Amino acid sequence: MSLAATITERYAEGGAGFMHDLGLTVVEAEPGRVRFTLEVTDHLVHGGGVLCGQTILACMDTGMVFVMMSIDDRPDATFTTVSLQTNFERGVPGGVGQVTFDAQATKTGRSLVFGQVDLLLPDGRRAASATTTYMWL
Repeated sequence: MSLAATITERYAEGGAGFMHDLGLTVVEAEPGRVRFTLEVTDHLVHGGGVLCGQTILACMDTGMVFVMMSIDDRPDATFTTVSLQTNFERGVPGGVGQVTFDAQATKTGRSLVFGQVDLLLPDGRRAASATTTYMWL
């Protein structure tokens, strides 16, 4: 089974229910780096016509969950978010279709993992980025 399939299976078993409703799809995975997609639907777009920030933050946090699973694929490996700092660079227009998140560990330690997550528009431009810290439990 590929690492992307393993992450997808583990997340299906333990991820938060409302996150499953987003339909995130892991498309590439290697230890310490995961790419996944989100289909931007009307349900996720706020009155201003762009993807809502809450969805972006939830996807970025989940991206690091995927990265942590890629680093330690034991089913009983546990971890938690310590910090998530996000910068929004441009709006993600409703109707844009599918966007891609690129999540990666930038430094992996014994107790902490530092990471970066980028949200990319279909044309490759970055719409948002986040730095994050996770802790092994």
